Amino acid sequence: MSATGSGTAPCRFAHYFVICGIDTETGLEPDELAALYQWLEADRHGRSQDAANTGENFEQSPLRRTFKSKVLAHFPETIEWNPFDQDAVNMLCMPKGLSFRTQVDNREPQFHSYLITREDGSRTYGFVLTFYEEVTSKQICTAMQTLYQMHHAEHLGSVCASSSCSMDSLASSLDEGDATSLNKLHCCSSYDMSRDTLYVSKALCLITPLPFMQACRKFLTQLHRAVSSQQPPPLPLESYIHNILYEVPLPPPGRSLKFHGVYEPIVCQRPSPSELPLADYSLKQVFELLGVENLVQVFTCILLEMQILLYSQDYQRLMTVAEGITTLLFPFQWQHVYVPILPASLLHFLDAPVPYLMGLQSKEGTDRSKLELPQEANLCFVDIDNHFIELPEDFPQFPNKLEFIQEISAVLLQFGIPPEGSLHCSDSATQLKSLALHDLVNDKKNGNLPGDALAVFELLQGNATLERLQALAKRTGVTVGRMPALGGSTVKEKDSRLQCEEEELREATLNVQVREVFANRFSQMFADYEAFVIQSATDLESWLTNREQMHNFDKASFLSDQPEPYLPFLSHFIETQMFATFIDNKIMSQWEDKEPLLRVFDSRIEKMRLYNVRIPNLRSSNYQKSTILKESAQSIEQRLMKIDHTAIHPHLLDMKIGQGKYEQGFFPKLQADVLVAGPTNNKWASRTGTAQRRKDRLRQHSEHLGLDNDLREKYMQEARSLGKNLRQPKLSDLSPAVIAQTNWKFVEGLLKECRMKTKRMLVEKMGHEAVELGHGEANITGLEENTLIASLCDLMERIWSHGLQVKQGKSALWSHLLQYQEREEKLEQTAISPVLLGPERRKSETGLTMPFLRVSLIQDMRHIQNVSEIKTDVGRARGWIRLSLEKKLLSQHLKQLLSNQALTKKLYKRYAFLRCEEEKEQFLYHLLTLNTVDYFCFTSVFTTIMIPYRAVIIPIKKLSNAITTSNPWVSVSGELGDSGVMQIPKNVLEMTFDCQNLGKLTTAQIGHDNSGLLAKWLVDCVMVRNEITGHTYKFPCGRWLGKGVDDGSLERILIGELLIPCADEDVSKQCRTPPLQRSPTQTRRLSITSLAGRNKPNAGQIQEAIGEAVNNIVKHFHKPEKERGSLTILLCGENGLVSALEQFFHHGFKSSRIFQKNVFVWDFIEKAVAYFEMTDQIGDTEEETEAFRSMCKVFCHYANAINVTPRNIGKDGKFQFLVCLGARDHLLPQWIPLLVECPLITRMYEEYALLRDHLTVNSLIRVLQTVHEFNITLESSLVKGITL
Repeated sequence: MSATGSGTAPCRFAHYFVICGIDTETGLEPDELAALYQWLEADRHGRSQDAANTGENFEQSPLRRTFKSKVLAHFPETIEWNPFDQDAVNMLCMPKGLSFRTQVDNREPQFHSYLITREDGSRTYGFVLTFYEEVTSKQICTAMQTLYQMHHAEHLGSVCASSSCSMDSLASSLDEGDATSLNKLHCCSSYDMSRDTLYVSKALCLITPLPFMQACRKFLTQLHRAVSSQQPPPLPLESYIHNILYEVPLPPPGRSLKFHGVYEPIVCQRPSPSELPLADYSLKQVFELLGVENLVQVFTCILLEMQILLYSQDYQRLMTVAEGITTLLFPFQWQHVYVPILPASLLHFLDAPVPYLMGLQSKEGTDRSKLELPQEANLCFVDIDNHFIELPEDFPQFPNKLEFIQEISAVLLQFGIPPEGSLHCSDSATQLKSLALHDLVNDKKNGNLPGDALAVFELLQGNATLERLQALAKRTGVTVGRMPALGGSTVKEKDSRLQCEEEELREATLNVQVREVFANRFSQMFADYEAFVIQSATDLESWLTNREQMHNFDKASFLSDQPEPYLPFLSHFIETQMFATFIDNKIMSQWEDKEPLLRVFDSRIEKMRLYNVRIPNLRSSNYQKSTILKESAQSIEQRLMKIDHTAIHPHLLDMKIGQGKYEQGFFPKLQADVLVAGPTNNKWASRTGTAQRRKDRLRQHSEHLGLDNDLREKYMQEARSLGKNLRQPKLSDLSPAVIAQTNWKFVEGLLKECRMKTKRMLVEKMGHEAVELGHGEANITGLEENTLIASLCDLMERIWSHGLQVKQGKSALWSHLLQYQEREEKLEQTAISPVLLGPERRKSETGLTMPFLRVSLIQDMRHIQNVSEIKTDVGRARGWIRLSLEKKLLSQHLKQLLSNQALTKKLYKRYAFLRCEEEKEQFLYHLLTLNTVDYFCFTSVFTTIMIPYRAVIIPIKKLSNAITTSNPWVSVSGELGDSGVMQIPKNVLEMTFDCQNLGKLTTAQIGHDNSGLLAKWLVDCVMVRNEITGHTYKFPCGRWLGKGVDDGSLERILIGELLIPCADEDVSKQCRTPPLQRSPTQTRRLSITSLAGRNKPNAGQIQEAIGEAVNNIVKHFHKPEKERGSLTILLCGENGLVSALEQFFHHGFKSSRIFQKNVFVWDFIEKAVAYFEMTDQIGDTEEETEAFRSMCKVFCHYANAINVTPRNIGKDGKFQFLVCLGARDHLLPQWIPLLVECPLITRMYEEYALLRDHLTVNSLIRVLQTVHEFNITLESSLVKGITL
């Protein structure tokens, strides 16, 4: 190819013209790709592959079989930056191979388009017109006759016997026993050389750099018309093909271009750099096929990067829906596998364990149930022809979905399109509908004029004088009839041409207005996105080098700034590859030109700010409609009405005489030498060539200054996550080696994704600050955590779906687990393994502990199977993953599952991820790292299920009071509810109970009725275990329960702490790790009056403890409501407010034994109450006295209410109630001065006591006042029985 040709290609309208069809020299060859497909199918279903190897299929009529097509010619030979890929083009021009017809069959030409995605993500578009040409080769007719006779012999006796005969696709629509239908079918599928004319498919294809679908369709249609017309075309066909290849430039951005087809001019236009990018596929058709509701749901699935499979008999429908929906993603771009038309030979690619958007051609008469897909856990299945979609389970809805649908519907209704779509969208129905709409819709803006106005308008459009006459005629009521033809064209032709142009303008206007509605949603949602972009690198090189380690977007802050209803969607969306790429492009725009879509989006946001469309930093979920619909349509109208450029007309070429001869119905053999290269004198060609050279020079200069381009590309490939390298399967070489290589890429990609996800989960859960400061304050919201875990579940489903032999059920993981369970249960019946069961109970020095909990993969499966709320296999798999993650057994369980190698080999092909030993080990290791953090992802999600709990009361045995004659009871409370009071069997001290999920446990109340001789009871602790998750909570007590001992309490409220079993130690030995709410450095508080109360804290430590306790309460209320955890622990727990104030009141307290009895702080409170009730006058002025008296009254009221409660609470318990009620009602800072002023203080406290130091007391009051702004709610166990 000449240098000129190659130099001008980037600015040419079309890169290649291609003809595909039958090669008469090689004759009829079975389609190898179809044979490969049959072989793969046989392999999938475990059948013998010998039959499939031949590629012949004698069951099917030869007229229904596929034969090998070939690229017969393509011009030019190749171009440098878009090399011609013969196999791929052949496969996509004729995805089903050659097809044959006879004179009785439908031979209407069919149009479809396709695209090829290159490795760098750029695309090339192909537009194909397939028509039928008479077979003139006697050899091929004879071969077809022979094939038909063989088929007929094979099926002579069996045609009538079986209604499920797969003789051809029509068989499924036959009524049983309908003889006429059978004859008709026989006639349709038969071929007799002497009687029938044989036709074969041929494809004409234009390959272009931009998707000018309408223009290419018109050009190819006119080319076909020239072939089928009785009259030869005005010029040889070579002239038109040469013209479009070499003389028609791409229209410049923001301009329109007119070029000439065989019969009529063709107009195309290109948006300016500030408009939405070019999209020529009809959104009208997409909405008619799917309906608004379905389209928005599919659109949401695409945004969340699920697997989307489009399904239709029509290739062009697949392409229209895929391209239509992806153009609506602006400013984002689909980053994963994108194959709108998946050739039959690539069906194994549905195995791909990555997000994909693919289109699959359905065979006539086959329904959805017969379609076996490798995985469906995360699949959105779109049956275009039947107006039906299947969605993945529980995926979040698009924000403001209802208002969004209403706005789109309003735009559609303006153009006469029903928002629910048109269920029967056959071509004829669509044509009829458009004609009906043409008559019905009187939309002046789009030039739709009814009745006689149309007659004049169509004929005389553009003539100002006649337009005025028409207006006058309208006013005076004169009717204008049709006028005879002017020039050479008939009115009918002009009518249809005008109607066509008008329809085109309407579609272009509809396209841009609908796209504006979608673009406006993203402009509103991400108006402030720039504020959250983290620009951490100083130059491009350092950014690209450290891309993986860097946080580019402050997700937590962004989400905290969003309206509540948007969060479920946005939290998932900001984790996607398309959002990550968008942010990457934003960061890179510091150093290079802005990516085009980003440039348009940023300018729109800037405009919004300029017009102050909404107040910055004020997030509301109020829906705001797009305000620029008319404006956006005007620029398109102007370009189509006023043409900016006209290309050179087709002209005679320097051709050999006698060639290019016309023969009706046959596409001529083109003269290659005139089509191989373009002219050398194109002004626009040389101009763009210079521009290109200048661009190249600049690029080389910047590369020389900055980064080596290959290195940069390598970094960018690394920087982008999985999916970038595999936008489209390789179409040209389908050897088993290539398939294996593709699968290997998938395996590597899955492992990388697993590493990234587990690392992200760890970092988010721990939080950077927490790791650096050495404490575990959680730094992740429940919403983010849930999103990350859902994303892990999705990854695991994709891993388990990769390389499946035969699919069973919608969840590949659950199906594997069920088969494992079945095998294990059979083994269990034959011999019960003693190792699994473990010892029944372990004793310790202190007496009882929790019985051993049996832990096994099967047991956890049974737990999930018993949860009636989970209805589907996908839900069960997700539930099982969550449960295993919460129990820190996910890696261990999966290791056990995969250790059954015989089962794995039975279920998976050799190339599957789960059969790659090294990768599998690394995968399990990455999952093992998740054991370092605590998840409550099962407990917090399944909040309404019934859970079995086990409670054990552990007395202090060495004091010989382990046995009590009284009747003990217990009540357990958690973040989600409480169990109510439950009696415990006497002297067993253990019970199990079923209860609706209590969440994380917070408190346990324990008591007894004081009956019998041995009524005093010394309890060490209460242990409660969730029998599903295995979480064990210890509620320490270390106090007596009984009258006349300790503080005389018959009932105590105990605060829980979660126990974590120590790794590599015996399961029954428990180690205590402080929960997240507590500071791990402080030792557990020992009660002042308990047995071991010797190490009393000093004044400084007490003041620090109060500050810490109040600070924790303030932090609690600054967290989002759903993330707060238990306030009870912060009030009554180990380092809570009650404990800190108790230490304050104990400091310098004269608690020496009077008559062998302990004195408690509550004794001081009671005496103070008695004193206040007797005294009237305290204070200098009358006002002060009145205020003091009313405060005394309130204090006495609270103390007396606690004293008279029917609950048998001891003195320390009463002090706890007083502090909690005082904190709730914001009275503590007013009560403390009362106690300080009470004269009793000198009798009961030493002089050095903190309560007698005015500076310390004032400081305490100020600290306690900081919680006044918060609304404190106490759990029922703290207020039950107290009436105020």
